[in-house]
Amino acid sequence: MATNGSTMLEPLRQGLPPLDPAAVSSAASCALPARYEAVGDARRFTRRTLDQWDLGDRFDDVCLVVSELVTNALRHAVPNAPRVPDQEPAVRLHLMRWTERLVCAVRDPSNDSPVARAADDFSAESGRGLFLVDSFCDGWGWHPLAGTLSGKVVWALFRLPNAG
Repeated sequence: MATNGSTMLEPLRQGLPPLDPAAVSSAASCALPARYEAVGDARRFTRRTLDQWDLGDRFDDVCLVVSELVTNALRHAVPNAPRVPDQEPAVRLHLMRWTERLVCAVRDPSNDSPVARAADDFSAESGRGLFLVDSFCDGWGWHPLAGTLSGKVVWALFRLPNAG
């Protein structure tokens, strides 16, 4: 079933300062396979999209956040999602641009909330992804999907300089 991205992400917009719908200038999304190679696919998709939107200068921060959100979905959400016969769990990356905001959102099939682990073990090789997300973006959060879709969306917000 195709899902309108604007409907799926309505709770995201409700949790942010008011956004003028007329200010939404661009949106792009891609489906990602449930394999770790998908993180590279997500990076390449993000690079192409930001270049098209003339936001290539934001790539490093946005790419780091996209990589962490997709990795978290693949590592924690996909293995714990309820299995639907003959259907691979879906992970989908959405990039949305408003005049002064860029939002990266990753949809995954798990209903479990994302959990930030304690960051006091600096030698650990994993577990700090959400701390990195928090450090490199201007805000992040998550919400469960509504309607017939199960799962959740984890999003990160980047403020863009006013082009005016």
